[in-house]
Amino acid sequence: MAETLKVAVAGLGTVGAGVVSLLARQAGLIAQRSGRPILVTAVSARDRDRKRDCDIGSIAWFDDAVTMASQADCDVVVELIGGSEGTAKAVCEAALKAGRHVVTANKALIAIHGTELAKLAEEHGSALNFEAAVAGGIPIIKALREGLAGNQIESVQGILNGTCNYILSTMRDTGRAYAESDPTFDVEGIDAAHKLAILATLAFGRAVDFDGVYIEGISRIAAVDIDFAEELGFRVKLLGMASADSEGVMQRVHPVLVPANAPIARVEGVFNAVVTQADPVGTTVLEGRGAGAGPTASAVISDIMDIAAGRFGPTFGVPVANLLPSASHPIERREGAYYVRLRVIDKPGVIAGVTAALRDEHVSMESIIQRGRDPNEPVDVVLTLHETTEAAMKRALGRIEELSAVIEPPHVIRIER
Repeated sequence: MAETLKVAVAGLGTVGAGVVSLLARQAGLIAQRSGRPILVTAVSARDRDRKRDCDIGSIAWFDDAVTMASQADCDVVVELIGGSEGTAKAVCEAALKAGRHVVTANKALIAIHGTELAKLAEEHGSALNFEAAVAGGIPIIKALREGLAGNQIESVQGILNGTCNYILSTMRDTGRAYAESDPTFDVEGIDAAHKLAILATLAFGRAVDFDGVYIEGISRIAAVDIDFAEELGFRVKLLGMASADSEGVMQRVHPVLVPANAPIARVEGVFNAVVTQADPVGTTVLEGRGAGAGPTASAVISDIMDIAAGRFGPTFGVPVANLLPSASHPIERREGAYYVRLRVIDKPGVIAGVTAALRDEHVSMESIIQRGRDPNEPVDVVLTLHETTEAAMKRALGRIEELSAVIEPPHVIRIER
């Protein structure tokens, strides 16, 4: 059997401790399947005395993770600190410059600095693996980089944040609104956007472009929207979607209505799912737990085992020099159907004003729902609209919002069939 692969782990939170523990507990199986033993030889974290679910008593301790990355007796550095800047970035840079391989679960780091880190890895003959960064329990990175390597990928979309999926599932099941104390990364779609930017690079061979992702979270989704969606035969999901044409890529994260019988509509709770359309394979659907200590640690160890077995190549499937320049289409180019909920004063002529605004922008109405009547009092009116462009939809909504009977900004959810 080949010589031992030595691993240093930066960050001993739930996932880091899980990686250390699993490598020890499954040592025989891992060695058999990767062709060589894998041993943790160094660790670093902020608090040496903190109680952890792993034994680090015989492992070299470094107070400074960056020093560990460049000086520890190791072949692979595992970065599990998190964040796109600061120590996490410095650890990866130091390790790659020292000729070490890097494994990370850090989606923000790869989404923002992935291209430059991939170039650094190439320059030093090292692997930069990040299966755990996107949908941890789903091997979507391997699927795009390896399993679908012979396909022309046309689109990729998915439920990429289990927290949002859990919130929307709970709202539908309970009928209650959801309040989140710190919603920024999950509820506002940023976490999903990090992951989508990575998937788009792998799918379409373009430089990572997080800034090109249109992002809209679920904070404005109300329980009444979920009820109306069910009545119309839809489910509300937060999806990340990317598609490419000869001119560039459209990347977007926002709530959508999907048909209730669609495979992705049935993915509930904390589960993630990713759907690809490719030529010649057609549609593929991968589903599983996207986060948590077990799935994330499993993905990290899979990456380490690939390195142990010598299975690694360019970070994004092609050399950095072959990545096409980023060229992102604006959301205004999106074409599709729409759900619109209006809060209006119930009086004659309201719908005529709304339909006139739609007509003037060549937007066609598919259906309308108004529950009950309450003359001269606020009521909800829900419209579904046939396919149109985002730009035309925005112009029509601007005109509708100016109507005196419309008392709140329109609530809009895009429909994806």
